[in-house]
Amino acid sequence: METMRSRRDFIKQACLLAAASGAAVRSAGAVDTKFVMAETALGRIRGVEVEGIKIFKGVPYGASTAGKNRFMPPADPTKWIGVRDALEFGASAPQTEPGVRRAAGSPRAVAAAGLPAESEDCLVLNVWTPAVGDGRKRPVMVWCHGGGFATGSGSSPVTEGANLARRGDVVVVTINHQLNVFGFTYLGELGGSEFASSGDVGMLDIVHALGWVRDNIAQFGGDPSTVTIFGQSGGGRKVGTLLAMPAARGLFHRAIIESGATITLVEREQAAKVARALLARLELNTNQVRELQQLPVERIMSAYFAVVRSMNVDQMTQGFSPTVDGKAVPQHPFHPTASAVSADVPLMLGSTRTELTSSADAAAFSLSEDGMRDRIRTLLGEHAGSAIDVYRKANPGATASDLYFLIASDYRYSGPVMMIAERRAALGRGPVYLYYFRWETPVEGGRLKSPHTIEIPFAFDNVKIAARLTGGGPEAMALADKVSDGWIAFARTGDPNTPKLPRWPAFNPAERPTMVFNNQSTVQNDPIREQRLVMFRAMNWS
Repeated sequence: METMRSRRDFIKQACLLAAASGAAVRSAGAVDTKFVMAETALGRIRGVEVEGIKIFKGVPYGASTAGKNRFMPPADPTKWIGVRDALEFGASAPQTEPGVRRAAGSPRAVAAAGLPAESEDCLVLNVWTPAVGDGRKRPVMVWCHGGGFATGSGSSPVTEGANLARRGDVVVVTINHQLNVFGFTYLGELGGSEFASSGDVGMLDIVHALGWVRDNIAQFGGDPSTVTIFGQSGGGRKVGTLLAMPAARGLFHRAIIESGATITLVEREQAAKVARALLARLELNTNQVRELQQLPVERIMSAYFAVVRSMNVDQMTQGFSPTVDGKAVPQHPFHPTASAVSADVPLMLGSTRTELTSSADAAAFSLSEDGMRDRIRTLLGEHAGSAIDVYRKANPGATASDLYFLIASDYRYSGPVMMIAERRAALGRGPVYLYYFRWETPVEGGRLKSPHTIEIPFAFDNVKIAARLTGGGPEAMALADKVSDGWIAFARTGDPNTPKLPRWPAFNPAERPTMVFNNQSTVQNDPIREQRLVMFRAMNWS
């Protein structure tokens, strides 16, 4: 749990640090700003044009999830008359522990502390587009935000879509949806058929947003038949889950998973156990599920945080995250094989070399040999010794801390990502493209190397906005030029090849070609083969 909170804190910090430079970029173009209108199926909206990009923020795609809509699949919002402003980001889903928000004080102090507005009326999305109503059919790129299934929003400065839209002549969409206890509490076994989908309503929100894209994006210059879903960390896990959801089939046509491996989800038995613990914390009987719809948000959030702590719930695999409920999600996305629901959809996925440096405790950067071995033994058990030997041979000169980060990062991210590539390719349908991000950021004296989240600003062409994460220097700018073009090419054609990169073959289990992103990017077959093999053995995948 501490690691999960540290990771969320790192992501929040990176976003907040980027905000200052992002604000400068926006203010620099303010003199050229003008209002722009767009039609949607629900009513007319007003956005702004900044340096040629039309921006619409906080656009409703679903009704408020409060009251009788709580724990229910999303509903359409009410149509409006006249023009609705879409000038500011909408509310994020409830996600902050009530005591933390109260301690921050007034709404102004809350904002100054970096805590965005939170509300159950959070089903909103944001659009960046080169043109409105021009009849063009541009690729659409829909971003699923990170933060596990517990935190985050589509309002981060690092994922502002203007640069990507301008560079690629594409339409960029980011979305907010229900999270944690409100988005992923499985009440089907306690509340009956009425609550059968409650364990997956946060994912059904995303499906609903994709339905909005299908029905409205042509008015924003986008092509509803060329939609890419992409996301990092928890966002990548959402992409993987969407690949296994029948309701999402046909609403997207390419998928990108960045450092977010969702091989398995929560089983119903475990999800029901967590739901019972929540009710107990709220002093409700199991026949009082409907009363959850009337309780104050703060009370439910307090109980949720208490359950997470008391049960030590890993919200990736054990609760308050998507449930294999047999309907919305019929099976695990990639276990024991890849889901065939959207098997024809081209998939690009990858990880970074030292994911765990972003969320590590300070002691992890100065481990002794014994300290490193203790940590690896906790992860890999009887396989720890052989793994350390293999990684040390493959990385001569690595310190004890270096070895810990490499092994832990492969255990949490790169190993599962490579297994997803293998299982998806085994379906023999849509192509799979695998990458491995080795570029090292110069910030913090270079100690972070290639941390979790590092690929986001490169994909969005926002390395200047995210200078506190990337350094924003010429090397970062040069790599962003290549990476973002690869993402755009994939969104346009389902193939990431671009003249700016070496030829990138589709993945196959025999050769395992992988694009290794660095200052000099190369394609390598199975670039960390020995490490991969020992990791697969440790995970019982060999």
